[in-house]
Amino acid sequence: MGRIERDRLIAKAAVMYYEQDLRQSEIARRLGVSQPQVSRLLEQAKANGIIQFQVSVPDGLHLELEEQLEDLYGLREAHVVDTAPSNESELIRDLGRFLAHRLPSYLADAEVVGFTSWSRALRETIDALTRMRANPTSKVVEMLGDVGPPRVQHDAALQTEALAEAMGGTAHFLRVPGVVASAKDREDHLKRDQHVRDALALLDNIDVALSGIGTCEIVPPLVAGDNFFTEEQFAKARKLGAVGQVNLRFISADGTPIESELDDLVIGISLDQLKNAGRKVSVAGGTSKVPAIRGSLLGGWVDTLVTDVVTAQELVKS
Repeated sequence: MGRIERDRLIAKAAVMYYEQDLRQSEIARRLGVSQPQVSRLLEQAKANGIIQFQVSVPDGLHLELEEQLEDLYGLREAHVVDTAPSNESELIRDLGRFLAHRLPSYLADAEVVGFTSWSRALRETIDALTRMRANPTSKVVEMLGDVGPPRVQHDAALQTEALAEAMGGTAHFLRVPGVVASAKDREDHLKRDQHVRDALALLDNIDVALSGIGTCEIVPPLVAGDNFFTEEQFAKARKLGAVGQVNLRFISADGTPIESELDDLVIGISLDQLKNAGRKVSVAGGTSKVPAIRGSLLGGWVDTLVTDVVTAQELVKS
């Protein structure tokens, strides 16, 4: 077959396949060649530049920014949400609702799910979550005891129950203060409450951790000293180099744990337990949280992040 005739055959195969949507078997019949020959003709069309592909990314997607985050921090997944909120509450709502669409795929085969029930963004996620494939053996375990006033504690427990119900599993609560007055108080709670000991033991084997990322300050509706750290304790953590906290475990700018006696006051997951989780998912945004989010990513406390465009752009800056 001469070059001109072969080029003609290649072009005809390309037009039939990409413009006329014909199957390769039909193209083979019309051109009088075998189906494997059609495949080779189409490959040659690509090599010769007869077929040229151009990927047009729809508006509102930020794939390049997501790839930058994944490459820079070694993430399993990064999701950058295109949102234009007028206030922080709207930002938290938009990020939480986006995670609600992704969450069923993360939890499909999870047996133990750690959950930060007091995280505002994660609570938005659960509010927007629809029922997923039931897994009766799954367990949703709170990763921190009660914080804040009774109303906040009640709402947090309802969110834990709602997530467990959506999964078709069971909820395991930490019905003790998230922050206590002394290390002795912590030991006393653990000694007298088998349910707390059982819940904390489950945190050794988390398949998916849904963690909150926080700054080193008090954010309403939480109240200083109300099953929570005081202003003075947060100031001490900052003085030691803390830029943020994950489940009230303080971390530095490079993600290194800030070790102090404050750790002995927390009833909840340890950073060692979190590190061993199969997948570590967080949803967080806002420029005020950038140092805390960056530290969480650098320390490996998060491997799947949902955030907003502005925050993502700050995170990829050198």
